[in-house]
Amino acid sequence: MSHHVTQTVEDGIERVVYTPEKKRFETPILFQHGMWHGAWCWEPWQDQLAEWGWESTAHSLPGHAGSPVQRPIRRCTLGYYLEFLKAEIARFDTPPIVIGHSMGGALIQRYLKKPVEDLPAAVLVAPWPARDMLLQVAGYALMDPVGTLMSLATLSAAPVVRSPESAARALITRRALITPKDLHTQVGPESLLVLLQYNPLFWQPSRSVETPLLWLAGGADAVIPERKQRRSAAFYGADYRVIEGEAHNLMMEPSTVRTVETIHEWLVELGIS
Repeated sequence: MSHHVTQTVEDGIERVVYTPEKKRFETPILFQHGMWHGAWCWEPWQDQLAEWGWESTAHSLPGHAGSPVQRPIRRCTLGYYLEFLKAEIARFDTPPIVIGHSMGGALIQRYLKKPVEDLPAAVLVAPWPARDMLLQVAGYALMDPVGTLMSLATLSAAPVVRSPESAARALITRRALITPKDLHTQVGPESLLVLLQYNPLFWQPSRSVETPLLWLAGGADAVIPERKQRRSAAFYGADYRVIEGEAHNLMMEPSTVRTVETIHEWLVELGIS
């Protein structure tokens, strides 16, 4: 099945839309990227889903990829980013399936904090855990103390991915479909505030999420260990799948086709048309 791709920047937001020539599904998919990334990171999944008849849109938050800066990155908060996710969801005539990676998964959790009935389903891809993210950051800091000190000194999360080696250590395996150099070329700056906010003083997860959830974890995730993701998925009562041997950026790992197929099959099983 063939498809076409459109890339636009309107109202300060980059959007990449994959439209199949013959849509099999009327429900659109919206992709929300995580820290340092942009719409570009979803290309393999958008391409595959379009071949199966899904239309999808990936957007870049302000100051990420093709979206120009609207507020200094250091001053960006989760609440600020959440308003853009809400706006993107509201653009659809048909409520979309929302898929979020890492911080994008955290934004979806925040979106679902208030009772909503508009989302047919949500997929959390190696997302931040339901709680204790600061403890997890502290754990990763032991792996990269230099990057941690640089981040605290600059109030920026950019030092975590300051080099091809550091970006690869955090995000991909040696078998990834993208090289450390190419990954480092595409990742960008990020706020440290978003991590500092994700703690019990500012955040408590909802115990009454009604939206069907699929939680995907990388078995070799260096940023958020699989055991922490398993506990969070159980907290929400989400369907849980582990992609064994794969790292945080599941979209860039060798099993990416099988991973996106897992999402496709889950959505079909839900009866989403």
